[in-house]
Amino acid sequence: MVQGTTSDAGKTTLVAALCRLLAQEGVRVVPFKPQNMALNSAVTADGGEIGRAQALQAIAAGLQPHTDMNPILLKPSSDTGAQVIIHGKARSDMNARDYHAYKPVAMQAVLESYQRLQTRYESVLVEGAGSPAEVNLRERDIANMGFAEAVDCPVILVADIDRGGVFAHIIGTLACLSESERKRTVGFVINRFRGDISLLEPGLKWLEEQTGKPVLAVLPYLHGLFLDAEDAVETTQAARGAFRVVVPVPPRISNHTDFDALRAHPEVDLQLVGPGQPIPPADLIILPGSKNTRGDLDWLIANGWRETLLRHARYGGKIIGICGGYQMLGMTVADPHGVEGRPGVSQGLGLLDIATELTREKRLEQVSGTCAFADAGVSGYEIHMGTSEGAARSSPVFMIDGRAEGARSDDDHILGTYLHGLFDTPSACSALLRWAGLDSDVTVDTAQLREASLQRLADAARPLLAALRALPDYQA
Repeated sequence: MVQGTTSDAGKTTLVAALCRLLAQEGVRVVPFKPQNMALNSAVTADGGEIGRAQALQAIAAGLQPHTDMNPILLKPSSDTGAQVIIHGKARSDMNARDYHAYKPVAMQAVLESYQRLQTRYESVLVEGAGSPAEVNLRERDIANMGFAEAVDCPVILVADIDRGGVFAHIIGTLACLSESERKRTVGFVINRFRGDISLLEPGLKWLEEQTGKPVLAVLPYLHGLFLDAEDAVETTQAARGAFRVVVPVPPRISNHTDFDALRAHPEVDLQLVGPGQPIPPADLIILPGSKNTRGDLDWLIANGWRETLLRHARYGGKIIGICGGYQMLGMTVADPHGVEGRPGVSQGLGLLDIATELTREKRLEQVSGTCAFADAGVSGYEIHMGTSEGAARSSPVFMIDGRAEGARSDDDHILGTYLHGLFDTPSACSALLRWAGLDSDVTVDTAQLREASLQRLADAARPLLAALRALPDYQA
């Protein structure tokens, strides 16, 4: 099991790298994360929903993502509440206190998935969540040491040296663990190192003397990786072109990996705009998915986006809404059952002639089809709770398995769709950008970029795999 001293220490990438290395050796290896909290998710081949990070790790292992790889997924809908997804299906919405009481039930789902994976694979690589040093969450823990203790799993601890204070992170984490948990921690990985390794060596020696445990590897800082983000919004871009694409970042933005292909496009200047930031001029504005459509719609209006969008449309600018963003573009968003926390109806932005009703049932499906306005194929996935109907639906965006999907305005300046991953197919990305005003033959192959990055990770992690195999109790 890979645990971290902090969030974003490198747990996800380390598991992905080891999955790739073992798979290349012919080992039947599978990734596993007992509990994930993230708004970036993926639809699995068995029709469920898991964290995006586990889908990435599955690709690294040469597998189709499956719900057993991430049996518990929490999708926050507010600062204190989240949708609880078990074995790929939404079970209920809970506040933090209720979920804490529910953890023994969740642990049974975790152990069921783990046991199924154990029977099918030679090696299970487990990723922790956050940090095991969060002492307020130790009771009934299912995400870190609670799971490791339950299945008697050895642990390696990874720390990010680029943050600073790496030795304090490691020593402090160990100090927060019980004696049995410290014993099962077999060594450390220092991640994202850059500089002269000889200057670090005295610190490594001190750490090993203080803890009696080895530093298994020091991994380099790898620049320019193209990997699906687990949750945090990535604001950097590989290249900045002349075509300006602007995306607001509301509090409950979901599946912002939709924009990865645009971030990597050499002719696109992708700008993600958070609260309090000025809204820059744009050729194309994209409203992203949301885990709380009405709440994020309120945020957009409070932050001046309604006026910006209306002005942008009035002067001929193009707008795309994806999933929750699609719903916001319509006339109304009704939530009669309170699936997002509060029953009621919100007035939409009024840019598409559709009305949306949120429903209790979530649509989860991998889909493929063609663009309705261009000769281009598309593939992606749907994750949404709600249906949208109205006159704009007579001008669809895609034809998916023979059905019309999405809606376009009468002047063809506004486009809305429930399809996530719509830019990941190169032909669809080109068609959508051409619709928006960028006439270019340049394409971005996100699958190829991801594969190259996974291989870079694996190559960098080879010393770690060798060090693990040198441990006395190594079994894989």
